[in-house]
Amino acid sequence: MKEGNARDSIRPGFTVDVIRKEDQRNGRKTRGIVREILTGSSFHPHGIKVRLNDGTVGRVAGIVEKNLHDEESLDSL
Repeated sequence: MKEGNARDSIRPGFTVDVIRKEDQRNGRKTRGIVREILTGSSFHPHGIKVRLNDGTVGRVAGIVEKNLHDEESLDSL
């Protein structure tokens, strides 16, 4: 299991690589900071869906950094 498949391994403020729906065929990844976790279930085989700070929505392909980057992220934990 890759680390982006489990909801409990992802938190707002983490830096992650996501694959947007339009990039599923080519596998292009977009890096950003998690603002919101959109997947309600505890596991998803294709990755947990998140919204990044810039508004991008995609499924987590990997966690880059587990540090929280700002106080706003701490408030949402």
